[in-house]
Amino acid sequence: MNQPYPRLPGFKYFRPDSTREAVEFLSEHANQSRPYIGGTDCFVQIRDRKFLPEYLVDLKGVAAYHRLSFSKEGLLIGAAVPMNTVANHPEIRARYPVLVEAIREVGGYQLRTRATVTGNLCNASPGGDTIGPCLVYGTEALVAGSDGERTVPLTEFFKGPGKTCLEPSEIVTALRLPFPPKGAQGVYRSIGRNKLGDLAIAAVTVLGYPETDNPSGFAFKISLSAVAPTVIFAEEAQALLAEEALNRAAIERASDLCARACKPIDDIRSSAEYRRDMIRVLARQGLEETCKKLGIVI
Repeated sequence: MNQPYPRLPGFKYFRPDSTREAVEFLSEHANQSRPYIGGTDCFVQIRDRKFLPEYLVDLKGVAAYHRLSFSKEGLLIGAAVPMNTVANHPEIRARYPVLVEAIREVGGYQLRTRATVTGNLCNASPGGDTIGPCLVYGTEALVAGSDGERTVPLTEFFKGPGKTCLEPSEIVTALRLPFPPKGAQGVYRSIGRNKLGDLAIAAVTVLGYPETDNPSGFAFKISLSAVAPTVIFAEEAQALLAEEALNRAAIERASDLCARACKPIDDIRSSAEYRRDMIRVLARQGLEETCKKLGIVI
């Protein structure tokens, strides 16, 4: 079957060497230009005529966006760092294993040599694999624009499917992930229509860690993907697991609360009912595996 649009439309290409040059160009060509890094989402959307920019602004030429480093504040991932570079970094694999799990669910290996975590977040798909893990790790986006620089917690970054808080002249230059709490363990679990390279129909991210102030002795962060306009936290489930003894009954109730927190839709890929059922299953599996990693006998 032929594609309805077999080729890309025409556009003009601009490759800045600095953040200032990029921001100035985007400001001068507001609503006519589109920044990109890996292009794995951008070019598909242009091909499908979801947007038709007059200019594409390639940010890979900005040297600072290739930074990947640790500091006392945590991990800094530059906007142009490919997913495979992140996932193959030994210290990232040790400290942020849930993010690494999620990265390995994105497309195939070849695609991940181009795709970036920043691009995945800026695409703002409710099913974006890396969004849930970045949320539970407390990630912040470092944003530059014509009004200067600002830091945006990811909890304030997403405004709807494909929508973020970014202004037309703004770009995300890097992501900053604080170090996880001591003893943190977690998992990323998703389900798609096929085993490899498919967008998630539903996904759950779980991060648990010791917290002596809670009656249960632990705290959990649980994010749900592809079942609401943005990736959401299962706040009632998180509260239950903080307050109650961690046993199989508590895990079942928390999984039910995750399913109740969903606001899924019916579409060509899945029914809302199936998505809600899968969230319940994935939450139970994710919580059981996280408890096992934490040494909690349920």
